[in-house]
Amino acid sequence: MNFAAWRGIRLREGPNHKLSVDYTGKGVLFIEGDADVTVEEFGDELLPPFPCMDELLHDVEGYGGVLNCPIFLVQARIEAKPRIYFLSEPPISMAMPIPPASLAFKVRRSEPELVAPATPTPRECKPLSDIDDRDGHRFQYPMIQIYRYNHSMKGKDPARVIRDALAKTLVFYYPFAGRLREGPNRKLRVDCTGEGVLFIEGDADVTVEEFGDELLPPFPCMDELLHDVEGYGGVLNCPIFLVQVTRLKCGGFIFAIRHNHTMSDATGLLQFMIAVGEMARGALSPTISPVWERHLLNARNPPRVTHAHHEFDRESIGTNIRTEITQPSNMVYLSFFFGSKEVLALRRLLPPHHPCSTYDIIAACLWQCHTKALQRDPDEDVRLICIVNARSKFNPPLPSGYYGNAIAYPATITTVGKLCRSPLEYAIELVKKTKGKVTEEYMKSTADFLVTQGRPALALNQSFLVTDVTQIKFENVDFGWGKAAYGGQANVMDGKHLLPLRNKNGEQGIVIPLCLPAPIMERFVSELNSLLKNENVGGDSHHVKSNL
Repeated sequence: MNFAAWRGIRLREGPNHKLSVDYTGKGVLFIEGDADVTVEEFGDELLPPFPCMDELLHDVEGYGGVLNCPIFLVQARIEAKPRIYFLSEPPISMAMPIPPASLAFKVRRSEPELVAPATPTPRECKPLSDIDDRDGHRFQYPMIQIYRYNHSMKGKDPARVIRDALAKTLVFYYPFAGRLREGPNRKLRVDCTGEGVLFIEGDADVTVEEFGDELLPPFPCMDELLHDVEGYGGVLNCPIFLVQVTRLKCGGFIFAIRHNHTMSDATGLLQFMIAVGEMARGALSPTISPVWERHLLNARNPPRVTHAHHEFDRESIGTNIRTEITQPSNMVYLSFFFGSKEVLALRRLLPPHHPCSTYDIIAACLWQCHTKALQRDPDEDVRLICIVNARSKFNPPLPSGYYGNAIAYPATITTVGKLCRSPLEYAIELVKKTKGKVTEEYMKSTADFLVTQGRPALALNQSFLVTDVTQIKFENVDFGWGKAAYGGQANVMDGKHLLPLRNKNGEQGIVIPLCLPAPIMERFVSELNSLLKNENVGGDSHHVKSNL
């Protein structure tokens, strides 16, 4: 067949979905237009995906099908100037696409049910700690676990296995089967009613592979994978957990959970989920026995605030935020992978033998590049907040089975100009200083501050919030199907979360999903490129072009 013959083709479908070619001679679809944009504005190196493709290739209604439609749509120019955002430099090799935005599916769900403890549990009221019940913890936090098909579990229904294991585990973690109540001075307590957690099972015609080669938040269709049951999403007087198990057509499944952050931090939630996995695999009791003991993190009587708590100080730093930061439109999602080569490149920017952890150097790099990208006034103050697990900071340490919130949010303030003009080691030292504030006395001072100041939320204005969750290994939760292909946060959160990832090349590293307005993301990537190029003068091995 010569190429000219393609012009008149239309595809027809016959019996058993067999396709045939009909040479109609009707031609292909052609559009022409004009745009006030130049080739140079697309960047020095032309790489997909290209901006404004819906303008460059207009989808003509009624002509986009496979059957009975033109084989080709050709467009020579576009009709108007698009609003175009592009990277002034190609992204570095660590930039990775977020999961496929085009993936869409529906979950056929059962009616929600309450899963109560398998045997009777104590009926009592247990107060939360003064670290637990601050404003910033009063929300529902979604997590997701993705499991591939395991032939050794053939014939077993993950929804039934997990449902039964939940009931057994709630006997040991019976406060999770209760309901939160609020008392005088907004003090929270859990009423151990034994009503249970909310559970949903479902099925979806999608495979694990369709989520992409590298599983990263935000995941598509989370409202399908974790259905928000009307009337059950509050912090008070509602189930502590919502769990949904969705079976996939490939034989794998997705376990999604939404939990009330006042009841536990990520470490405490992981401890509970590991226990559910153990019970699912036949254990009679969890390996680690749960410990309540919330009084260990209560305020003193009388309270004594002995530290400055900049993390809650809304007055010392202004609230003047540029419009482009707060606008919800034109948001861009990118994830940045730091493998051994990227970390080594950053370390070479430091003086010899400069002591710092991988977390220190990545957090400092992100904070500095992010602050430069915001283009704030050099005289403005900027705040770093590090989330720190304080369990080991106590003497003796908190009990190993403690599953409440035991996290601190120490903060350090500097100026935009000082942070942006200084070498990377300055930011690293501030990260180390901030983390180093957390001691047993600091935690007691925090509880005292919260009680005396009305349990305030964090002051996030002009703040860079960062946390390392690489050691909180949700992927290790095993319900019998082995480790999860992905385990952790379901969405891109306000803070910058350092997540563990083995990339498609098999390299273990740290990935940070970010969501920023397009112009800020453009500048952030440029700053990150510049930082590494300062080290890599002799070559470009760290700047392999991305297909973003």
